[in-house]
Amino acid sequence: MTSLRDARPRRRARGKATTLAAVVLAASLGLSACGGSGKKSDGVFTVGHSEPDHLVPGNTTSSYSFDVLSGLFDNLEGLTKDGKPYNLAAESVTTTDQKVWTIKVRGGQKFHNGEPVTAESFADAWNNAAYGPNAYSANDYFSHIKGYDEMNPEDEKAKPKADKLSGVQVVDPSTLKVTLTAPFNQFPLLLTYPAFAPMPKAGLQDPKSFDDHPIGNGPYMMSGNWERNKQIKLVPFPGYTGPRKPKNKGVIWKSYSSADSAYTDLRAGKIDVLQTIPAAKVPEAKRLLGDRFLPRKMGTMDYLGFPLWDKRFANPDLRKAISMVIDRQGINKAVYNGDYFPADSLLPSIIDGHRANACGELCTFDPAKAKTLFDKAGGFKGTMELYFSNAQPTYYQWMQIVANSLKQNLGIQDIQFRQVPASDYFSMLNKHEEKGPYRQNWEADYPSAQNYLENMWASYANRMGWKNKEFDDLIAKANSSADHQQALQFYNQAEDVAIREMPMIPLWTWAGQGGRSSHVDNVTITAFSTGLIVNEVTVK
Repeated sequence: MTSLRDARPRRRARGKATTLAAVVLAASLGLSACGGSGKKSDGVFTVGHSEPDHLVPGNTTSSYSFDVLSGLFDNLEGLTKDGKPYNLAAESVTTTDQKVWTIKVRGGQKFHNGEPVTAESFADAWNNAAYGPNAYSANDYFSHIKGYDEMNPEDEKAKPKADKLSGVQVVDPSTLKVTLTAPFNQFPLLLTYPAFAPMPKAGLQDPKSFDDHPIGNGPYMMSGNWERNKQIKLVPFPGYTGPRKPKNKGVIWKSYSSADSAYTDLRAGKIDVLQTIPAAKVPEAKRLLGDRFLPRKMGTMDYLGFPLWDKRFANPDLRKAISMVIDRQGINKAVYNGDYFPADSLLPSIIDGHRANACGELCTFDPAKAKTLFDKAGGFKGTMELYFSNAQPTYYQWMQIVANSLKQNLGIQDIQFRQVPASDYFSMLNKHEEKGPYRQNWEADYPSAQNYLENMWASYANRMGWKNKEFDDLIAKANSSADHQQALQFYNQAEDVAIREMPMIPLWTWAGQGGRSSHVDNVTITAFSTGLIVNEVTVK
């Protein structure tokens, strides 16, 4: 892998054209690799990553921005190491019907400029991010809240009917009442997403300056401005009253243009933590780093989607046949050192609701059964075009293996690769310009079966052009259930519907492979948007 850590895909806008796009990967960023590390005795440590795009919480969906924002801000809800929500800036988050939520903001919190953190701090930030004309990257994450559509007309040139979310009411300085468009029991998990952080009035008055020097309410504050294409330095905020007290004197987020350069600096002790080591370097890293090599499970999955508006792909048996000639384990060994996890479900194993072998034989390499299904479907006519971006060399490697299997086992001889520049790839998919199967991935916005299934397969959200009322109704039932186990049952039933028709093939779940220097200890990198738990790192 050539990226430090794959950037996150964007969510869809509810009721609008899907925006399930992955942000361009680190390899295409063209950043400088300069920066500085803290002195070995000053309690500061350095982490290598790619340059963020923005530091206004509502205006980014990049994991590299999240690296920094997670230290600068406390959301109402946080995530435990195993992906469960807990009260962070909130004292409580409650509901009786999954649609109207009452949020109590914990008292005594201050922003880094001394301004008090109130219910209004959250309401103002959310309204700012959700207002269509501001064109913020995370705008559509607010689509669950009543009043979003009035702020985001279908005609982007039209003036919005409102500049505030009607579903967000400031009851008093410590109380928010939030009304959603429909019952949604995953709302506490949604509140963990960085876009839902609060903003002080100073930031709302001058967003441009705020992007250079964010003023948060979290355990760390900025030390100087963002040194673009170089580094961002954070130091502990002495006025912090929350549960994430820093155990170090600060962190430097150092920007790199390539993962190889960052890995070289990790080996040389010039940086202290690297969250993702390039796949080609992993065998060496395991040997050289020993117990400082940091493997972890992840929630990022790769898929192969079909353009169902093309009638050649309309038969589910054809799609199932293609799934069954993909040797997931063979590709894992040949391309990913055997470290990835071949898919047995539409969900990764770290997500509550994952069922081992839910996909069954449809995700098992079986060329004979695949050929039977292929023939039953009437075969395939014309050129089979396979689409992927140039962001990672591994994409081409495994697509070659897939193509060879399609030729050898199904007899599809006319296969063409369509390797598209990373900067153009997802706009191409959003416009439905692809003419064949395409690589797709998803890294969860928050750890929930709903976040995968609804965003990737729902009729109003998916890229494939797949329409299925049974699936949509099951997702709606799951979202409105007050009982967690009942909700999981409905999500699983929806998953079964998607597997039955296979409009998109699950391939494998990524493996997280990071490393640390001997200068630091207590390094935990989660599988979620929180990433590295910065405040727990200790410096020797």
